[in-house]
Amino acid sequence: MTRVLVLNTGSSSLKYRLFDGGTTVAKGLVEEIDDHRTALQDVFRSDELGHLDAVGHRVVHGGPDFTAPTLIDDDVVRAIERLIPLAPLHNPANLTGIETARKLLPDVPQVAVFDTAFHSTLPPAAATYAIDAETARQHRIRRYGFHGTSHAYVSRRTAALLGRTPESTNVITLHLGNGASAAAVEGGRSVATSMGLSPLEGLVMGTRSGSLDPAIIFHLHRVGGMSLDEIDELLNKRSGMRGLAGVSDMREVEARRAGGDEAATLAFDVYTRRIKEMVGAYYAVLGRVDAITFTAGVGENSATVRAAALAGLTGLGIEVDADRNAAPERGERIVSTEASRVVVCVVPTDEELEIATQARAVLGG
Repeated sequence: MTRVLVLNTGSSSLKYRLFDGGTTVAKGLVEEIDDHRTALQDVFRSDELGHLDAVGHRVVHGGPDFTAPTLIDDDVVRAIERLIPLAPLHNPANLTGIETARKLLPDVPQVAVFDTAFHSTLPPAAATYAIDAETARQHRIRRYGFHGTSHAYVSRRTAALLGRTPESTNVITLHLGNGASAAAVEGGRSVATSMGLSPLEGLVMGTRSGSLDPAIIFHLHRVGGMSLDEIDELLNKRSGMRGLAGVSDMREVEARRAGGDEAATLAFDVYTRRIKEMVGAYYAVLGRVDAITFTAGVGENSATVRAAALAGLTGLGIEVDADRNAAPERGERIVSTEASRVVVCVVPTDEELEIATQARAVLGG
């Protein structure tokens, strides 16, 4: 079991990567897709794919039922369909990729790897919202969390970077990209995470608001006269960095901030303050923190964000080394001082590799 094709099917895009063992032998991105079947046929027609042992599919929402990577059959497809109300923007596209790949490759085992699965270990006190219990049960409302494949991969690589086992390591992982989430990982298990029922909750993101007072929604509807669809679009697509600074790309926010732009400065401060608040909360949850790890586009590449998010935390034993942090290195690295009790790391995420690894594990390869 060596050659695994990983598919990440979006509403209008298709990202694929072929692994032979742990080595990438082919990859690609197809955008502005109208017909996923045609796009997948073109991908599968490529000579570089050759023989496949398995296909691993990223599925955003596994709901309460899927807590581990799962071999796909008709029952699994129907179960993912029933979860569409929990992830109406993501699961339909993921299903399109699954159904098309199953038709085109009927003899190749297919595995679903769920973004929510890593967070299925959240204790009830972390997963439960304080609303009427029967209403929550009826509508499957709870904290599910997302970016699970990234948090799983990065927390495990952090332990290796420290020369420890995952079971002996407590890590706060910060996945900071256009979407952003934090997780508290205790001994290899997620015990807290910032995203909730949907990927809207938690940290400030490129275009998403993150956590806010729920009464804002009622206010916008009753007083502002906005429809629920308009509010949904506002919070998911016109908030976060875009809402505060007019741009969603952190590189542009930082450039404008450096030029004295007040809106960009406020946006940056709101963004990094929310991260700092989350670090403090998860430090309290874990009790002992061995490492804080930054990953994804912003986390891996913005020394300014890393420094600001952890500034003033020396009382918690967290000290970022300015020279290490600003160095133009890439790859897994430590950016804290020698005196820092908590090691601050940068670990590039590799969600596709994690999906391939989990797919092999399901199939016994």
